Amino acid sequence: MSIKKHIPNFLTSCNLVCGCFGIVYCLEGRAVPAAYFVWAAAVFDFFDGFAARWLKVNSPIGKELDSLADMVSFGLLPAMVMYKMLVPVSPVDWLPYVGFLIAVCAALRLATFNVDETQSDSFKGLNTPSNTLFITSLPLLTGTASVWLHQSWLLIFITIIFSWLMVSPIRFFAFKFKNFSWADNKIRFTFIALSVLLVAIFRVGAIPLIILLYILASLVNKAVDPESKS
Repeated sequence: MSIKKHIPNFLTSCNLVCGCFGIVYCLEGRAVPAAYFVWAAAVFDFFDGFAARWLKVNSPIGKELDSLADMVSFGLLPAMVMYKMLVPVSPVDWLPYVGFLIAVCAALRLATFNVDETQSDSFKGLNTPSNTLFITSLPLLTGTASVWLHQSWLLIFITIIFSWLMVSPIRFFAFKFKNFSWADNKIRFTFIALSVLLVAIFRVGAIPLIILLYILASLVNKAVDPESKS
């Protein structure tokens, strides 16, 4: 029996386990480890697809397993993080449950991706890992940004906007390099260079800025070149 066909599913399972661990730490009120597990889950999520393509072992089961793992790591986990952030600042008891809108829209986003064959070169709607990286990085912010995040209205606004972005028709560029020419990848190279600069300046605080940059770059890319599929 060939072992290589099980490698992508093993990586996907690692993604799922990281999501489970992140939820446990979130329930315990430990935002930093939860964010670290999200980063690990994102790495495994990237490499499971890469491994499947490289080893040429794509399978329907692998595709379904990937979506189920993503629902935990990039659907339920960010919803839990938002819920925990809303609990101490909400003026009414029911308001924190609005955070679970993230899980609902993540499920819709993942289901749509599975049946939409036009998302090979770009994403329709914000992908769930990007949404999760943004949400789970918010508790790590310090200074003025941290003070602002103690406003319930702002957290609800973020919840609604990012939930909508996941199910919106907006096209977001994917990080799939068919070649490494500047002409075909200028949006990707520019985004990577600016992201490195943000990390050098803001360190961990750069993560939400990078996701906002990704959203802005995708919107600008489509405005400049409406026919682009990148």
